[in-house]
Amino acid sequence: MGEIVEDVPLPLLFQRAQALHTRSASSQLDPDELNKGIRLLLQCQEMVDKLAIFSSNEKKEDVSTSDLKYLLVEYYLGELTERTPATERIDVVRAAINHLKTFVRSCELLDLVPEGELVASTRDTPVDPATRRAEKITRFKRQRAAESKLQEINERKERRRRSMQAAGKQVVDYGEEDIPDGDDEEEREAWFVQLSLAVCKAVDLLEMLQREETMLLAVRKENEVCASSGFFAQAVLDERHAKAEAWHRESATKSKVLRPAQPITCATFAQDVIEGRANISDGHQHSHQPLFGPASLVGSSITTERERLAAQVFQPSHSLPSMSIEQAGLKEMEMMRKWQERNQQLQQESKSTWLEEESKDGSDDEAAESKQRAWDDWKDENPRGSGNKKLTPCG
Repeated sequence: MGEIVEDVPLPLLFQRAQALHTRSASSQLDPDELNKGIRLLLQCQEMVDKLAIFSSNEKKEDVSTSDLKYLLVEYYLGELTERTPATERIDVVRAAINHLKTFVRSCELLDLVPEGELVASTRDTPVDPATRRAEKITRFKRQRAAESKLQEINERKERRRRSMQAAGKQVVDYGEEDIPDGDDEEEREAWFVQLSLAVCKAVDLLEMLQREETMLLAVRKENEVCASSGFFAQAVLDERHAKAEAWHRESATKSKVLRPAQPITCATFAQDVIEGRANISDGHQHSHQPLFGPASLVGSSITTERERLAAQVFQPSHSLPSMSIEQAGLKEMEMMRKWQERNQQLQQESKSTWLEEESKDGSDDEAAESKQRAWDDWKDENPRGSGNKKLTPCG
């Protein structure tokens, strides 16, 4: 047993229990810490009952802002109790359900539970999946809105704290979830938002625990029936043991004379064997063609549009290969061989063409050079404008 906390004020006791609950949500606590948190919360609940902080004829406007946080004691107790390891799981589930129902009823008296959540928490019979899904979606949206609102309030609190630090004023830290600032309205709004968020989580956890309780009760009832009759413990186990031994003996006998079957490599034939349209032969001799479709249409002539559509029912979603990898490699090698031969032929043709052009260019160059020399000699003998030297310019 752990230590018993005495002579501790209620706010400090709640703060310690709240810190353990926050740690359990973010990390795995050992059983001793879980039991300590449950004991602290039970002491908080006892002190709340002794002090009569809440009354059945009060509304949420009548509850003090500093007392709103004590409504979360039962919710914390439900969550920590559900995480407690125990040999009898059904006892833990029932205790957690009682704590969560007490929390929901306390919030209901203060008009803090929406109508849809109230119906879901008090329902004893299962509902259809569509209704449960719609309730979960609505609850999730309400939970997200509450988390966003709480984050916004915390950010405002942090900005105010930093501004006070910059101004040189003293800042008192009251914990992570408690938000007591100078503005009492903001603090009250924060606790109401946190209670709304806790109601959403409590109803969700309550539904899960109720389903778990139903399954555990069914398992317990089945075990009690089997234990009282002794049928499952003796006859069924003996029969299963005898069947297993007979199967092993038969397999050991057959393994001496039987050979393993060859693997099936045809997808159509394998599908027909699975669906019972064909039997496995020794050599897997079959007349299937590489066509996907019903066995009645494989290998037959398609005459009508209905048969054509029926033959395409089991077509694969991807394009089938038209050749094997070996065939593709041989085809690619043949293409490369032709490409090399073509390149060699083009090189030879270009080389012969170049030689012919060079021989022609040699003879043409000699004639052009002699013509150019004759022209240069004539220009030397007859300079430009030499025939007009004796002419007098016009007027």
